[in-house]
Amino acid sequence: MVAAADAQNYAQKLGITNDMVVQELGWDEDSDDDLRASVEETIGGELVDEDSDEVIDVVLLWWRDGDGDLVDALMDAISPLSDEGFVWVLSPKTGQSGHVEPSEIAESAPTAGLTQTSAANLGSWTGSRLVQPKARPAKR
Repeated sequence: MVAAADAQNYAQKLGITNDMVVQELGWDEDSDDDLRASVEETIGGELVDEDSDEVIDVVLLWWRDGDGDLVDALMDAISPLSDEGFVWVLSPKTGQSGHVEPSEIAESAPTAGLTQTSAANLGSWTGSRLVQPKARPAKR
């Protein structure tokens, strides 16, 4: 029963609320269907893919070791992102096939113009939340 309760909390852990537009990038057979279902139930619709031309509130980027250049993927992910939007880099936990070292995410984020703000335990995946820095008000 605990796993089902955790699955219901995935969207909440990710800060996803009703009516947000959530884009999914990097989906593969190993992606967590419970996490995806929790997000879709919360937003009241389907996740959009990379072909969407909507302004995006949240990007879920499934990322595994060997998937390529994380900086490039993050740069692509933030293109359609709203000013208040954020990216979750989802990677397999330590010991799982495709595990990504947290340092790789931490080093890639600033290069892509993002700041890491938090992490979440998501079943067999971990999430790193990345945000765009707030613009500083102009000096007078």
